[in-house]
Amino acid sequence: MNPDDDPPSRAAPSSSRQTGAPDRDLESLDWPSSDEGRIPAHRNLPKPDAERIVSLTVRAMLDVAPDLGLTLAAGASGADRVIAHTRIQKSGLALAGHFHGIVPTRIQILGQTEQSFVDALSPAQREDALAGFFGLGLSCVILTGELGRFTDQIRASADVSGTPLIHSRERSSMTITSIHALLDERLAPRRRIHGVLIDVFGVGLLIMGSSGVGKSECALDLVMRGHRLVADDVVECDFRPPGMVFGAPAKLLRHHLEVRGLGILNIKDLFGVTAIRERKRIDVVVRLVDAALGRHGIVDEDVASLEVDRMGIEDRFHTILGVSIPELAIPVRPGRDMASILEVAARNELLKNAGHHAARELFGAIEAQLGNKHADAPAARRSDPRIARARESQFAMPAVRAPRLDESATPPPVAPPTGSRERR
Repeated sequence: MNPDDDPPSRAAPSSSRQTGAPDRDLESLDWPSSDEGRIPAHRNLPKPDAERIVSLTVRAMLDVAPDLGLTLAAGASGADRVIAHTRIQKSGLALAGHFHGIVPTRIQILGQTEQSFVDALSPAQREDALAGFFGLGLSCVILTGELGRFTDQIRASADVSGTPLIHSRERSSMTITSIHALLDERLAPRRRIHGVLIDVFGVGLLIMGSSGVGKSECALDLVMRGHRLVADDVVECDFRPPGMVFGAPAKLLRHHLEVRGLGILNIKDLFGVTAIRERKRIDVVVRLVDAALGRHGIVDEDVASLEVDRMGIEDRFHTILGVSIPELAIPVRPGRDMASILEVAARNELLKNAGHHAARELFGAIEAQLGNKHADAPAARRSDPRIARARESQFAMPAVRAPRLDESATPPPVAPPTGSRERR
């Protein structure tokens, strides 16, 4: 795992992803946006693209993984075959002629057990087994540990079929662990999002919102308070199992921040290396919404869909690469100290991760107090359906307020009009 990786967050984990096309170079300004955020209109960029699926060739795997101790033993003509899955496959049954479930684009492992099985076969059975196995068009096959007696015949079958045959000096368990770490890094689903990612108290805040709402200004205030900038304007997101999304800056924009009126700022040069971070897990999505737009009759999708949570009881989530990440919608108004609010949001997220939910604890106390009052009420009062509904509500906040014990449930009498007796 990358040293900048973080432990799993409280976000709901997502299932393991199968991915597949090589990671493209990002040193171009032609960044597509995503449907989860809008690029400023003054930039002439193409329409949003879908999730980018990446893959890896056998040649690229050998080039980027010299520390794994992998050497190409045969089948060099197929070195450009594509690996499109993040998990390997043990192929013992395939050598016995059972090919069901074999995925050619997954790395196949032949460990000591499989090689001993090949050694135990008769010459005719061995030839048929190897011909059938290597005839599946596999992306590559890895032999682990000490080689068997008939490795030369395995090499010959790999050369005939053009299947890359790789030897690993380590045992199967260690080889599989190392390859999984490599594939998780290289084959992670990726997406570009318009926003600002900043590390606040160890919490990755992805600040999103329409152009000009003040995302970069908030990030600059947070940096001046001692927090760390990860990415501005374009956030490169990638999925990591079991259910995490990490963000990093585009190569050309790394360490830079655009502030209206000041232009492009190099945060590393201005504040030092402690003010930047190369990569961070996204823990909370903060959507900034200019509440003044709605009051002035300006149509804005963020304003139209904004539901400001006054209590903070119900959690809302934002989905990135199939992972549900906690989301906060914060209205932006003149004179409001947004940096302080975002700092409190990060601290509150840390408390939630520790098991302390302030809003729910408060309403739990209210529920307990209401329950005690209802228990002391007469039986006839406790049977009131409105009180029953209050008890069944999630946080003891009744949709219809139950009457207090010192007030009547019947409507007050209507006083006769003034002077009615004189008219009679």
